[in-house]
Amino acid sequence: MSKEEKDIQQEVPQQENAEEKAMKKGGKKKESKKEKSRVEELEAEVEKLKAGVAKEKDDYMRLMAEFDNFRRRTSQEKLDLVSVASMETIKGLLPILDDCERAMEALKDSTDSAVAKEGTELIYNKLTSYLKTKGLEKIAAKGEEFNTDLHEAVAQFPVQEDEKKGKVFDVVQNGYTLNGKVIRYAKVVVGI
Repeated sequence: MSKEEKDIQQEVPQQENAEEKAMKKGGKKKESKKEKSRVEELEAEVEKLKAGVAKEKDDYMRLMAEFDNFRRRTSQEKLDLVSVASMETIKGLLPILDDCERAMEALKDSTDSAVAKEGTELIYNKLTSYLKTKGLEKIAAKGEEFNTDLHEAVAQFPVQEDEKKGKVFDVVQNGYTLNGKVIRYAKVVVGI
């Protein structure tokens, strides 16, 4: 091989190397543009997924809050139901309590046996003590200032003394509260 041929052979690989390098550079530019667009796509997808997770978390938190409210509401409704049921039962016992009071008043004035008086008092005391344990209280009325939140005026009675005006003169029917709530107003006569 001649020197020229050797030089040509050496130039050809150098040209090929230069061409390969140029292709690789151009390819890297193309690849870097592709990589950049792929990275941007992935970043957009990550943002989209983050937004989706945030929305799901928000929905979950709202659902949990709604469930907690539902649980509290149903618990309160159950308590109210039990309370209303006991209130209705106690309201049904109030006429019996009134009858016991009337019987005791009638037996006070009679000359009948002391055993009947004692038995009636015993029944009345047991009934009132049981109802007190359930939260029943008698509304104080006689001699008290007339209060429309507790009393129901069924009649008015003229009185001479100024200090008795506007006060309860007599009680026709006792009123009761159950756990602080009026279940029956006291029917009273008010002095005017």
